[in-house]
Amino acid sequence: MDTTVELEQRPSNVVAKLDAACAAAADLARAAAVEASEQEVGEYLGADAVADRIVTHRFAASVPGYTGWHWSVTVARASRSKVITIDEVLLLPGTDALLAPAWVPWNERVRPGDLSPGDLIPADPNDPRLAPAYTLSDDPAVEAVAAELGVGRVHVMSREGRLDTAERWQLGETGPDTAMARHAPAHCGTCGFYLPLAGSLAAAFGACANSIANSDGRIVSVEHGCGAHSELVIEVASLSEPVGEIYEDEQFV
Repeated sequence: MDTTVELEQRPSNVVAKLDAACAAAADLARAAAVEASEQEVGEYLGADAVADRIVTHRFAASVPGYTGWHWSVTVARASRSKVITIDEVLLLPGTDALLAPAWVPWNERVRPGDLSPGDLIPADPNDPRLAPAYTLSDDPAVEAVAAELGVGRVHVMSREGRLDTAERWQLGETGPDTAMARHAPAHCGTCGFYLPLAGSLAAAFGACANSIANSDGRIVSVEHGCGAHSELVIEVASLSEPVGEIYEDEQFV
């Protein structure tokens, strides 16, 4: 014998009718809110029909730190019953409520410069910037060194990772589109203090080794530049050159 009971589904565009008995149970709902909050609740804000014989009553909340929140008390009754029961009591935010910021996972909150001595920030196992070493790095220079030394790494930078790095460096403070680079007498690529990187990034980036340059010890674009270029020559007028005819004081005596 099939005992399955199918519940009649209400069309989504049909609004539930406000049950008169449940709507009249505002005092019962207030008492439930007071019991839950352990203090007096604010003014009555109204009632809304949730479904047949189910109504939610709303009361202003006076809980410290919960500005704009309200108590939501849902009451219900069974079919052909006059007994009203409490379904649930909730403290809910209103449209102007003060809410905490949305939670963000730690690996999305961390930004460059956040790492302090002793901090540990593991790489994401699915980081697209990394590739397993057994797939090779598709960078001949990396593979040549690994083969020569007989060593290898668990992960190496993927092509996507290198392209992402190159774009970040090119658009950063040591790229070509900065005030320092625009006012430089020449590019880093022609500077004697420029140390090119190895591998596929060698043609575009290197390290600055000029101790008086702002970028000393940093990766710079080959198109970057500064006023400390190794080939810079400044012509200074000699102060020993006469600026005009010289007269002795005795000539005017």
